[in-house]
Amino acid sequence: MKVAKVTLLAVLAALVAVGVATTAYSFHSGGVAECGGCHSMHSPAAGGTFLLVGTDQSSACLTCHEHAGDTGPASYHISTAPGDMPAGTAPLQRTPGGDFGWLKKDYTFVVRGTTINEDGDTHGHNIIAADFGYAVDGVNAAAPGGTFPSAQLACNSCHDPHGKYRRLVGGTVATTGAPIKASGSYTAATNEPDGTGAVGVYRLLAGAGYTKDGITFTGVPAAKVPSSYNRTEAATQTRVAYGVATTGGHNAWGTWCGTCHTGMHSSGNYVHPIDQGVGSSIATIYGQYVKSGDMTGVAASSFSSLTPFSTNSSDYTVLAGLAQNNDSQLGGPATSDQVNCMSCHRAHASGWEFGLRWNMEGEFMTYNSLFPGTDTTPTVPQFARGRLGAETQAAYYDRPVTKFASYQRVLCNKCHAQD
Repeated sequence: MKVAKVTLLAVLAALVAVGVATTAYSFHSGGVAECGGCHSMHSPAAGGTFLLVGTDQSSACLTCHEHAGDTGPASYHISTAPGDMPAGTAPLQRTPGGDFGWLKKDYTFVVRGTTINEDGDTHGHNIIAADFGYAVDGVNAAAPGGTFPSAQLACNSCHDPHGKYRRLVGGTVATTGAPIKASGSYTAATNEPDGTGAVGVYRLLAGAGYTKDGITFTGVPAAKVPSSYNRTEAATQTRVAYGVATTGGHNAWGTWCGTCHTGMHSSGNYVHPIDQGVGSSIATIYGQYVKSGDMTGVAASSFSSLTPFSTNSSDYTVLAGLAQNNDSQLGGPATSDQVNCMSCHRAHASGWEFGLRWNMEGEFMTYNSLFPGTDTTPTVPQFARGRLGAETQAAYYDRPVTKFASYQRVLCNKCHAQD
């Protein structure tokens, strides 16, 4: 029996080592995980604190969440090692939150005689992980729209590393109560609280009362994701089912992100309407929009993971039913469903500036039926932005160019149809 167990573990380890996108079940199991996975009593990292295995908090996280030698999307990895993305290639991970590796991709190009430098720091949240080459944001001294210091940004700025937040029977989120029996992020029935225990909150996100460097969260948002989520979307999409604010320690997604990005609100109102029903006009457009010039779509098959939304439900069973990666749940928004921050941005980083899901710095996402690149003809620098065409396609999670119009304009049009 011991031999069989060791052999199985060896096979799983080998699968991860070669980059196979295995089904990911949380090492944290929705909660604290093994203390020894992050801390070492006798041999902590030199120069570090809290007996961590890394010299800082994010380095401790990336000890597991980055793996040198990946050849493709790999389970719970959220960062591509520099050696696995040489110049002219894109980061490998395809998690819904994005790959922090994009922060290390700088691009320089010339548009109408002017040299433009697109700093990798602009591609998302610049976590500080010295052991893995991630440094302080060189562009923003504080969170855009807020005061949170960039010099303090770490994985535990948004995630509770000890995973004390739990969802109890009845939906209330608390830091004490029934023990956590499983991750609450995934779709299996075991990921729901019952008489034997609570489940963790989505992705160990910070909840009410969690304080970090001067900011305090007031609740945690709701979502579900399929267990196999780090994967190419060349054939089928990965749908994260975002939920709306509920009672008992939950927040709307915009309110949660606004903990740091308060200036994205203007006197209590969002600059872009968010966390409120999209209304009938937007819902209709979303359902009909296929691509630039094509409004023949059907609402039942109109969902795009490049433009997701929050389903107007606080029922985790409903969210679990929507969180699929086989294109079985592609319904567009109802009038009461909501735009959220992730409708346009990826939580970690993306291939585009500001962590956006698509390129907003040029008029066209595709040009002459090709993904723009310095190697495509004709080469249009303001659309290629220093990338090869394959890098552009990778930023769209490997979708074939035929999913877009021959001259596809930006995906604001998925809701607004001004193209």
